[in-house]
Amino acid sequence: MVTRREDGSKRLEEGNDLLLDFDKLKQIAQLSSEAVLPVAVQDVDTKEVLFIAYANRDALEYTLAHGIAAFWSTSRNELWIKGATSGDTLEVAEVRVNCEQNSLLYLVRPLGEGA
Repeated sequence: MVTRREDGSKRLEEGNDLLLDFDKLKQIAQLSSEAVLPVAVQDVDTKEVLFIAYANRDALEYTLAHGIAAFWSTSRNELWIKGATSGDTLEVAEVRVNCEQNSLLYLVRPLGEGA
């Protein structure tokens, strides 16, 4: 939620300044060694949107085969299996594709202490 302060400036939810990164996808396209799609990750039970990540073909195939959310780390240029080190995995209940087939939605159940 975006709110306005008395001085007219904008604040985002928990008091963070609103600094939207409209260049993120352009940077990913230039820097990533892999073609990726954005993935919205949503808790299937609460409907809370947990985060936005990116998936390449390998990440999507891993997710579908194992039922655990996997992504492509655009900063490390490697497969990122959520929870591989922390144990806080995301069990995938459903994967949806938008009508233009250029983004994904992972409906997940967080396992462990958080997303």
